[in-house]
Amino acid sequence: MKKINTLMAATVLAASAAMPAVAEKWDMPMAYSASNFHSATGAEFAKCVTTGTGGDIEIVTHPSGSLFKGADIKRAIQTGQAPIGERLLSGHQNENALFGFDSVPFLATSFDDSDKLWKAAKPTMEKVLADQNLTLLYAVPWPPQGLYFKNEVGSVADMKGIKFRSYNNATSRLAELTGMLPVTIEAAEISQAFATGVAESMVSSGSTGYDRKVWESLNYFYEVDAWLPRNYVMVNSDVWSGVSESSKNVIRGCAELAEYAGNWRSKEYTGFTLQGLRDGGMTVGPASDQMVSELKEIGVTMTNEWLEAAGDEGKAIVEAFKSMQ
Repeated sequence: MKKINTLMAATVLAASAAMPAVAEKWDMPMAYSASNFHSATGAEFAKCVTTGTGGDIEIVTHPSGSLFKGADIKRAIQTGQAPIGERLLSGHQNENALFGFDSVPFLATSFDDSDKLWKAAKPTMEKVLADQNLTLLYAVPWPPQGLYFKNEVGSVADMKGIKFRSYNNATSRLAELTGMLPVTIEAAEISQAFATGVAESMVSSGSTGYDRKVWESLNYFYEVDAWLPRNYVMVNSDVWSGVSESSKNVIRGCAELAEYAGNWRSKEYTGFTLQGLRDGGMTVGPASDQMVSELKEIGVTMTNEWLEAAGDEGKAIVEAFKSMQ
């Protein structure tokens, strides 16, 4: 609470120093439902900026992929179709392997390790984004990723032939190595995909499953804590360069507060959503020892593949992360 109060005070002070300018409306596309904690955090960030700048910059959020579909959000920000937005950057690992640093299986499997990995990767990610005309404002992790299935699964062999929802290179590769069939599905389309049988499984957090009420179609959630991917809020760098220094200070303060609140929410939401899955009728619990062992072997393969694709910068991130252990 002390940190939150300090940040709020800093934001208010910065706002009081801001001089009125021509009001701007920033539409902020977001891929996940309004009830998702990332979207809720983004809405509070938007309100903080709007209030803090005295309406000089009004940010209006558009959740559920209503303005741009998830896969199109990053490009929309880069090209100025939207000044600001939120995106799961690992969804663009095909552009640059470095975007997948937070989706390397079993590299960082806890919130503490995820935080360390982010500290190791942040300078590199800021540079990569800057080269794409994007300025990072804040990033928030999802809860640990687990495996959802319609039917009981006890080993990798049991997964063969199952239609698996993928959302980035890592999830597609995981499907291939387990014998599942990857089907690319955005977050906003999850409920329909499972209801119609387009997909029968996915790796995701309890949060996504809870928000989309997947218990209506799926029956099992296995806690494997594979990784903790991050959502990123970015602003078009050309737009950012035109923002007054006083408004930038407000936005930075609101972003720091949002990152802190988002991290806290993610941790709290983990237990809440898993219980929500249970209440919906799903069986929730740890995966079998055999499944965990087999998945970790696959994780080694995927880690080596990512390190090769990410080159020296990727290796430097992993080495910096491991030095913090």
